[in-house]
Amino acid sequence: MNYRADHDLAGTIDSLFIYPVKSCAGIAVREARLTATGLEWDRHWMVTDPQGRFITQREYPRMALIRPALQTGELILHAPGMAQLHVPTAAESVRETAAPAATVTVWKDTVAALDQGDAAAHWFSQFLQTPCRLVRFDPRFRRMVDGKWTDGMESITQFADGFPLLITSTASVQEINQRLDAQGQASIDVRRFRPNVVLSGVDAHDEDRIDTLFIDAEEQEAVLRPTKPCSRCPIPDIHPDTAEQGTAVNATLRTYRQDPRVGGALTFGMNAIPVAGEGVVLRAGQRIAANLRFD
Repeated sequence: MNYRADHDLAGTIDSLFIYPVKSCAGIAVREARLTATGLEWDRHWMVTDPQGRFITQREYPRMALIRPALQTGELILHAPGMAQLHVPTAAESVRETAAPAATVTVWKDTVAALDQGDAAAHWFSQFLQTPCRLVRFDPRFRRMVDGKWTDGMESITQFADGFPLLITSTASVQEINQRLDAQGQASIDVRRFRPNVVLSGVDAHDEDRIDTLFIDAEEQEAVLRPTKPCSRCPIPDIHPDTAEQGTAVNATLRTYRQDPRVGGALTFGMNAIPVAGEGVVLRAGQRIAANLRFD
């Protein structure tokens, strides 16, 4: 029997991604636990300047070359020409109550964080060729999502730009690739858009119109609510394997993805919040269903 057969659309989770360090490379995962702040370990660490302001690929494209891996008890970071950096993940190793406190900024938000020490700061400063620090989100702090996009529903996130999750679809990526191909430009993959949840079996940009997304996670249903279109900056034009910058992606988005919901900004994908299913494991291949809204 079809999952929620009475709904407007059905499909599956095609793939899942987490980004342990904000604006560094992501990790494609077969499964990830859903938490109140998004997928487990997503944007749990962040790089800042010495004043505590977040830095990203927008200013330092080389961040795309920093590749994280999660193993039992530690985050391992790889970068060209650098020895591996090992950062503890377990709370008993981090000793969160004794870790140096830091106050950092993400866009307009002031956030409590835990400094990860001089060795990590030196590693990032050497690779990015600018003074910086690595910080970990302080789990005692609640960073609230902008309620004007959630109909007042409370939601929290860590170091993401503003929302716990980002959803897109394979069909949306296929559409932009068709447009790039028509212009003689190279195709791209979904990593350019840094999603957490990628859907298959739906039409291009159906995610824009989803009211509530239901996921058949075996132990319990998970429910996500898309809230705000994701406005796009120069990062989709940064090649995730080389850190080379281009212009074709945003130039193509400008021809068909200027979104009146966010003042005409270029958008691709939908920010989302978890509504139910905290603690369940999302997996590639799980069935999804949704009703569409037409504003």
